[in-house]
Amino acid sequence: MKRTAFNAGWQVREKVNPFDEASAAAAYQDVTLPHDALILRERNAQGRSANAYFPSATVQYRKSFVPTPGAQKTIVEFEGVYRDALVYINGAFAGQRPSGYAGFTVDLTPYLEPDIENEILVEARVHEDSRWYTGAGIYRDVWLLEGDAVHVTSDGLHVTTPDIEDGMAVVEIAAELTTTSARLSSVRVNAQIRSTDGEVVATGTTVVSAPPGRAVMARQRLYVSDPSLWSAESPTLYVATVSVLDGDDLLDEVETAFGIRSLQLDPRNGLRVNGETVKLRGTCIHQDNGILGAATFASSEERQVRRLKDAGFNAIRSAHNPINRAMLDACDRLGVYVMDEAFDMWASTKSGFDYGLAFPTWWRADIRSMVIKDRNHPSVIMYSIGNEIPEVGTPAGALLGRELAEELRSLDPARFVTNGVNGLLAVMNDLKKLSIEHGPAGAMEAIGINTMMAASGGDYMNLIGTSDLVSEKTEESFAVLDVAGLNYLQGRYESDATLFPQRIIVGTETFPKDIDENWALVSRLDHVIGDFTWTGWDYLGEVGIGRAVAKTPDDQTPDLTGPFPWITAWCGDIDLIGYRRPVSYYREIVFGLRREPYIAVVRPGSEAPHGLTSSWAWSDSLSTWSWSVDAGRPLVVEVYSDADEVELILNGESLGRRSAGPQSRFRAEFTVSFEPGELVAVAHRNGAPAERHSLRSAQGALSLAAQAEQGHLAADAGELGFVEIELVDENGDLWATEDREISVEVSGAGRLKALGTGNPATDVPYDTATVATFDGRALAIVEPLGSGEIRVTVTAEGHAPAALTLIAS
Repeated sequence: MKRTAFNAGWQVREKVNPFDEASAAAAYQDVTLPHDALILRERNAQGRSANAYFPSATVQYRKSFVPTPGAQKTIVEFEGVYRDALVYINGAFAGQRPSGYAGFTVDLTPYLEPDIENEILVEARVHEDSRWYTGAGIYRDVWLLEGDAVHVTSDGLHVTTPDIEDGMAVVEIAAELTTTSARLSSVRVNAQIRSTDGEVVATGTTVVSAPPGRAVMARQRLYVSDPSLWSAESPTLYVATVSVLDGDDLLDEVETAFGIRSLQLDPRNGLRVNGETVKLRGTCIHQDNGILGAATFASSEERQVRRLKDAGFNAIRSAHNPINRAMLDACDRLGVYVMDEAFDMWASTKSGFDYGLAFPTWWRADIRSMVIKDRNHPSVIMYSIGNEIPEVGTPAGALLGRELAEELRSLDPARFVTNGVNGLLAVMNDLKKLSIEHGPAGAMEAIGINTMMAASGGDYMNLIGTSDLVSEKTEESFAVLDVAGLNYLQGRYESDATLFPQRIIVGTETFPKDIDENWALVSRLDHVIGDFTWTGWDYLGEVGIGRAVAKTPDDQTPDLTGPFPWITAWCGDIDLIGYRRPVSYYREIVFGLRREPYIAVVRPGSEAPHGLTSSWAWSDSLSTWSWSVDAGRPLVVEVYSDADEVELILNGESLGRRSAGPQSRFRAEFTVSFEPGELVAVAHRNGAPAERHSLRSAQGALSLAAQAEQGHLAADAGELGFVEIELVDENGDLWATEDREISVEVSGAGRLKALGTGNPATDVPYDTATVATFDGRALAIVEPLGSGEIRVTVTAEGHAPAALTLIAS
C-alpha cells in the first residue's frame, strides 16, 4: 500500500469531560507528531519516583483530512500510542490498543466520507502503569496507507534467506495480497532485489489470483550470486521491491531493506553469525530519548545507536518492550545485534494499572505486531518473551511461556527465543521454604526486590538463584526457550553446563560493576553467548538507582531511589545527552577494545570508604584534573587498565605503581594530593612502560564552545540537529568543574526543540532556552522549519557568545 507520513496537522488537548464545563472548554493546541504529552508537565515531589515524579495524564489528539479520491482502502498506522489508545473516525469508534508499545492499524475505509474533511480522534492515557518513565500520547510516527483494489497488506512483505553458501544465497520473498473487489482478481507480481548502490542483482515474476474476503501469499525464490553477508562488522544491506500490476497498470509497490546472513546456535560454538562465533557485548536500553522525552525521532535513535556502538557495544536489548522502527533501521545500517523484547509483565501485574490487565486478551495480537514489524531486519537475532516474569516459577507460567514461544516461532522460525528470568522473583512465593537456610522471607519481601538486589551486591541473588529450588521451579520455563536469559544470575553460568548440558545462556541483565567477572565467564564458557548490562544509556524514571550513595559504617541502606528533583536512573554508561561516563571506558578496556589506560577522579566529597549502596552505581567520578579545591587536598584517583601495572605521574613526579589488569579487576586506586598541572597514567606491560592517558588542569579564561554534529539537515518533518555545548579553556579542553548558566537562541529556518544536560537531578524543564551546564556540558536540539539557514547562538554572562549556522535543505 502507498505509505504517506501522517504526522502533520494534529492538535492536542486534555481529555474533555462532557459533564464538566471547565473541561469541556479545553482548547486544542497545534502539534506535529511524534509528540510526548507528558515530558513538559510539572512534576510533583509527592509523586512516584518510578516515573520521575511526572503526573498522570489523559489527552486527546485530532486531525482532519480529505481522503485520496479513488483509494479503495484507507488505513491509519500508529507505530506507538501510550497508552490504552481509543480511535474514533467522524465520531464513530474504529479501534483500540491497550499496549503503549505495540504498533497497530485502524481501517478507516468504512467510516470515511469522500471529498470532504474527515476527523480522526485519538485518546491516550497514562496512570501508574509502569516502573519507569513512559511518556504519553502519540509518541511515535503515524502513517496513512492507501491501496488499490488488489494490494499488499500492511507489513505484508516478508523476506528470508533460507540457504546461504559460497557464491550463492537463496532469498525468499513472500508478499501477502488482498483485494477489496467482490470478484476474483488475477494480477502479476514482480519481485526485484537491489544492492545498496542500486544494482539489480535478482528478479522474479509470478501470476497471483486474489480471492475476495481473504489474503493470499505470493511467494518467490530468488537467487543472489556472490552475496555480501550482513554482520555487525560488515552491515551490508539489500533492498527487496514487490510490484503488483494489472496489465501495465501499477496497483501497488512496496519495498524493504534486508540483510543476507545466517544464524546458528549450539552449546559448543555458542552463537554463530555467518558461521563465525559471536559474543554479545550487550546493553539494555529503555525507550525514551532523553531530553526529548519519549518522542521517537529517527535522527535521535541513530545517534544513540551510533554512540553505543562507538563505546564498544555490539548488541542492544530493547528493555522491556518492542523496539521502534527507527532504531531498528539504525541497527541495520550501523551493525548492531538486537534482542527484541515483548513484555515486562504477563498476567501478574507489577504496577497498579499496567499492561498485565490487558495481557490475557491482547498478548497474541501484540506478539504478531512485533514480529511482522521486525522480521525483515537482519539486526534482530532473537526475541524475548518477557522480563522478570513472576509466573515462570510455576507450571501455569511455564505453559504460558510455551504458548508465547511457539507463537513467535510460528510467525518467525528463523530467530531464537529467550526470556529474561530473575531466579529470586521466580520463587518469591516459595521463599518460606528457603528461610531456614537463607533467612526470613518476610523481610526480603518487605524491602522490595530491586532494593534487595542492589543492597546485596548480587550475592544474595546468586545464592538464591543457584539453589535447587530455583533449578526445579524454572526448569520447564527454561526448556521452552532457545536461549536461557538470566537476570543477575551469573552464579549459574558454570553450574548449568553440568546440570543442563543442552542449555545456552545469555546474561539478559547484569550489574555494571560486575562486567569484568561476567565477561571473563562469557569469554571462557562456550555456552554463554553474551552479557547485557543495565544500562548503556541513562534514562528517565527509576530515579537515582545508580547514584553513588556511600554505605554507612553499620551498612545501613538508604532508599534505593532518589528524592525529587531526581529525574534519571543515573546508571547508564552514557549520560542522558550522549556523553560517555568513566564506567564506559572501563567496560571498553574489559572488552579488550581499548589499550590505553583511563583516569577518573572521584568528585571531592563523594568518596565511599565503605562502598556504595547500589549495585547499579559507579563511583561519582570525572575524567578531569581541574578542581576548585585547595592545593594538597587528597583526591581519590582511579586508573582503569588491562596492563599488569599502572604508574601515576603528577607534574613529572612518579606517585608509584599499582597492580591493574584482571588480577586487580582492571583498576588501581591512588590517593593524590591535588596540585594543578598534568596527571599521567602509564600502563606497564612485562615490566616496560607502554600506553598512557593524561589529564591537564584547565588554563586561562573559560569560554563557550558550540559544535553541531552535522552541519547540513534535511528540511523534513522529524529531522533534528544536535548542538553540543561545552565550557572550555584556552586550549579547547573541557572545563568540567566550572558550570555556567547558558542561554540558546535559534533563529532563521529552525527552532529550539529541546535544551538540557546530563544532570540526573534537575527540576528545569527541557523546553527552556536557559539552563546551567552540568560537568561543563549541555545539548541543544534544533528542529528545521523549512529550507534555509538556522542560526544558533549560545550566550553566558561575562563570556563571548558562541555561534554557528546549520543549513536545512
